Amino acid sequence: MKRRNFLAAVATAAAMLVAGPVLADKTNPDKLRVALLPDENASTLIQNAQPLKKYLEAMLKKDVEIIVTTDYSSMIEAMRFGRIEVAYFGPFSYVLAKSRATEIEPFAVGVEKGKPYYQSILIASADGPVKELADIKGRAFAFGDQASTSSHLAPRSHLAKNGLIGGTDYKPVHLGQHDAVARAVANGQVPAGALSEQIFRSLVETNRIDPTKVKQLALSENIPNYPMTLQGYLKPELKETIKKAFLELKDPEILKLFRIDGLAPATDKDYDVLRDMAKILNLDIEKL
Repeated sequence: MKRRNFLAAVATAAAMLVAGPVLADKTNPDKLRVALLPDENASTLIQNAQPLKKYLEAMLKKDVEIIVTTDYSSMIEAMRFGRIEVAYFGPFSYVLAKSRATEIEPFAVGVEKGKPYYQSILIASADGPVKELADIKGRAFAFGDQASTSSHLAPRSHLAKNGLIGGTDYKPVHLGQHDAVARAVANGQVPAGALSEQIFRSLVETNRIDPTKVKQLALSENIPNYPMTLQGYLKPELKETIKKAFLELKDPEILKLFRIDGLAPATDKDYDVLRDMAKILNLDIEKL
């Protein structure tokens, strides 16, 4: 009898050990994982995000881990499988993520100079063969990540509206990050390319790109700014606290990380313009 009791106790303990992690309450985790878009060097982004980490920990009364994934796709998958709770997506990468994980909720959008939108800038090497958009025909054109809005979707849509179809009229080259595109064009490795205008201006202002080495070809149409998103399955009280923390964020040092002046409320409908761009390019969002 004692042996049976002992074995039952062992079985119960083993079951608790196995079930413990599974039963962890993902709706109200002890630690919140906040992901930033991998559009620049990861170590630099994490270092610059330390003031954000401290602010959120003070506001949310939880541990906060800042995460920068290897690329846009891995960030989307991390959100999809619940490996992060809060994420600062690019507009198009958000649309892709939403198509795969419908629970994701955008709750805030960056505002710069009073505007909740930005543009993509199409640039060319100053002394290169591309003087205007038409000159891109038959040449290579540099984009960033395939899931990037301002370094792929928006400029590619802009080129299509001007009669230039990727793979037919020019050769698309994907370099991953925005700064890689700017450097490649400035160094003459590719004759032209596109990236976020905000990031381009920042690269120039910080002397990481010589403005005399590049020239502006065009600006895209307005793009809704980057959305701050969270997992829909989080407890309502926690979601409200997270939203409040970001929407009330006023620290210039922290806002500089996002290249914005502040945050305003956002909804999924705000990003329908990206879905329209995808249609222009005959992109099947479900298969990207």
